Amino acid sequence: MTRYLRRGGTGHADRLRMFCFPYAGGGASVYAGWQRQLGTRVEVLPVQLPGREGRMAEPRFTDLPALVEDLDRELGEELDRPHVVYGHSMGALIAFALAQHRRARGARLPLALLLGAHRAPHLPAPPITHGYGADDSELVRGLASLGGLPQVLLDRPDWLAALLPVVRDDLMLCDGAGSVDRTPLPIPLHTFAGVEDRLVTVPEVREWAPYSTRDSETVEVPGGHFFIREQETAFLDRLSDVVSRYVDSADLMGVDMDLVGAPGD
Repeated sequence: MTRYLRRGGTGHADRLRMFCFPYAGGGASVYAGWQRQLGTRVEVLPVQLPGREGRMAEPRFTDLPALVEDLDRELGEELDRPHVVYGHSMGALIAFALAQHRRARGARLPLALLLGAHRAPHLPAPPITHGYGADDSELVRGLASLGGLPQVLLDRPDWLAALLPVVRDDLMLCDGAGSVDRTPLPIPLHTFAGVEDRLVTVPEVREWAPYSTRDSETVEVPGGHFFIREQETAFLDRLSDVVSRYVDSADLMGVDMDLVGAPGD
């Protein structure tokens, strides 16, 4: 069992796996309610990064290539069955970087990447990305303005103090986005943009289109940067519509070699 999954896949060949990567400061619990809402034909597998929740005692990664290498090594066996990947904000960057890493070494790719609340890699990073160097009060103000700090956290200084180091390290990791290979991937990209997002605009999310040699689309959803939390039901309705295309069309017992990248593709 890899440390990155609270549980391994169930082994049901008729279920499409969906690996989920969290936003900066978040953990696997962000996706706790998704299995119930997405039903039994999709197996939701939240990825637990080190240094948070059940892995709090482990050192966090601040270097994106190092994290991606570790993820590929630890999750490699789990990723060898048909799957899709959802990543939100920082998680979208991790998902894309992991797919690029696996494409470069000829490993199996996801049937599709599902990326939420992250601008395309060639666009300048938003100012909050460099916030790991800010003092605590400035960082808190920036996160609160985006809806990234629920009131319960703002009311509990002890919880907030425990969260800020995680956020700082995650923002440092995001600051390494420029190192990610930008070769277009031979898989579909489905991006999701919050219409009220003050950090990442809908046009910036649409800029992901050139990163796929196959189909790409941007789905607009209600809510701000954390629409997966603010508007979870509305978002999951839209996500379910997208994922159902792969549940219905994928041969979950086989391997579609057209969707496996190789060096030089």
